[in-house]
Amino acid sequence: MEQRELDLIAEYSEEDEELKRLWENHQMFEKQLERYENKHFLTPSEEMEVKDIKKKKLAGKTRLHALLEKYKAREGK
Repeated sequence: MEQRELDLIAEYSEEDEELKRLWENHQMFEKQLERYENKHFLTPSEEMEVKDIKKKKLAGKTRLHALLEKYKAREGK
C-alpha cells in the first residue's frame, strides 16, 4: 500500500468501522499467508487454504480500495 493510503486508513478507521475491519482482516490475511510461505512443502489442504485466503484478501482489498477512493475524492474537493 502507498503511504497516502496508509495515512487515510489511520485517519478514517476510527469513524469508519468497515474500513477498520477491512484493514484488520487484510493484515490478518497477510500474516496467515506469511506462515504458509515459510513452509517448504504444503499439503493439498494447505494449498486450498492458501487459495481461499488469497481470494478473501483480494475481495477485501478491492472493497478497501473503493473506500479509500471515496476518502481521496473527499479530500480532493
